[in-house]
Amino acid sequence: MKKLYFKKDDFSLYLSDAIKFLNENVRENSINMIFADPPYFLSSGSFTCQNGQMVSVKKGDWDLSNGTKKNFEFHLEWIKACHRVLKPGGTIWISGTYHSIYQCGFALQVNKFHILNDIAWFKPNASPNLSCRFFTASHETLIWARKELVNKRTGKSIKQKHKFNYDLMKNGNWPEDFIKKPGLQMRSVWSMGTPKPAEKKFGKHPTQKPIDLLVRIVMASTNKGDMVLDPFTGSSTTGMASFLNNRKFIGIDLEKKYLDLSIKRFKEIKKDVKNLK
Repeated sequence: MKKLYFKKDDFSLYLSDAIKFLNENVRENSINMIFADPPYFLSSGSFTCQNGQMVSVKKGDWDLSNGTKKNFEFHLEWIKACHRVLKPGGTIWISGTYHSIYQCGFALQVNKFHILNDIAWFKPNASPNLSCRFFTASHETLIWARKELVNKRTGKSIKQKHKFNYDLMKNGNWPEDFIKKPGLQMRSVWSMGTPKPAEKKFGKHPTQKPIDLLVRIVMASTNKGDMVLDPFTGSSTTGMASFLNNRKFIGIDLEKKYLDLSIKRFKEIKKDVKNLK
């Protein structure tokens, strides 16, 4: 089901089912890092608040729940496919809310990943809770995990080293995050707002992530020239962060409209980078 939709420099987009593409078209042990923002399975007819207005949470048919068991089987399958293509010691980041992230965490452990951290992404500008019957959801959880290899004779994990740019995270300039103090270790709570208006200039994806978040993730766990993959690329914020920091990128999505949005975003960022030189 391989279908190259767009390629320029080291930025590639494919129109495909993520699991089939990973299993059939990506070489084993070839990817340095994966960022995944899989379906949260929330599109059930409920409502949320957006820009002060009540709107449906339905994001698309891809976000419809098939029941707890089938949802978990889906997470097991795509995470297994990611394990195959990651290099030994390669890492995966998964973003989600409480509706999905715990299933993803268990699926990671089933598929021989070692969880390194869970990150709380705090959103200072989170939307209010309309029902007034729950605490206002103001964070998402990110799981960072390393691919483990297993000794076939003993069944035990073979320890692998993973990439972590510790000094950059500690001493780098992170002005977007008021929690990060200069010269101190970066902690597992990150404060960043949702995507800025400029990031939605050409349209938006319903689960779009801010560029600041993805830049930090890419910079923390890859080197220049590394290959980054996003199996549910959406508007390709992962790809923008990778391109801006000299990483190679593969993005996969089933919806043309979001790949078209990705292309518009990429072309503008490429033009901006060229103008700076």
